[in-house]
Amino acid sequence: MEWKEEHFLSIREHVYRFLKQMILEGEYKPGDRLIERELAAKLNISRTPIREALFRLESQGFVKTVPRKGVVVSNVSESDVIEVFTILSSLEVLAVKLAAQQINDEMVGKFDEKIAELESFESQSEEEFEIKHTETNYLIYQAAKSPKLYDILSGLMDYIHMSANMGYETPGRRRESLREHIGIMKAIRNGEVEMAESLTKIHIENAKKAYIHIMEKLKEKQKNQQK
Repeated sequence: MEWKEEHFLSIREHVYRFLKQMILEGEYKPGDRLIERELAAKLNISRTPIREALFRLESQGFVKTVPRKGVVVSNVSESDVIEVFTILSSLEVLAVKLAAQQINDEMVGKFDEKIAELESFESQSEEEFEIKHTETNYLIYQAAKSPKLYDILSGLMDYIHMSANMGYETPGRRRESLREHIGIMKAIRNGEVEMAESLTKIHIENAKKAYIHIMEKLKEKQKNQQK
């Protein structure tokens, strides 16, 4: 495998997609170490795009940094993620309810700004989309004005990132998710409590279905490879 260094930006994206696919397909299993030096030698490139890809994967929950071991593949089972979806169906709905009930002029301004960003965002890169997704979630959690709820949902963010990014492998899901977020944000901004709750339930259910769909495809692929 040889990738030309002069095409650095495309190499960075290619490395990220390659490593993510290896994790998703089970080539790199939970607990496996991902060592920059070895990966760079294997892919015949410098360590810089490897480092950036690992940082991006860590921000999404696919890998984590462990003291004295370095970067390892996260040990998150399918049942763990399904459980998180069940929790989110209650906690995120509560967050949007509180946010819609307590929206004020200052927060309306922040929501208007974020909605405008999201509406102009469909042509942006995958990496930028993930940043906006995170910013949107945190803005909603902040608007709920419940420090304890904010802490709980923030603690689930790695799971949210991982499940969402795996679900985005389903064609069209990324754009669909963006539209869902815009709808939720507008409902909160307008103080439409029931609408915000309903749209959030739909969004979480769609994200869950997309995640399960990808997991089933990966299992089928692995089964075929073993025949």
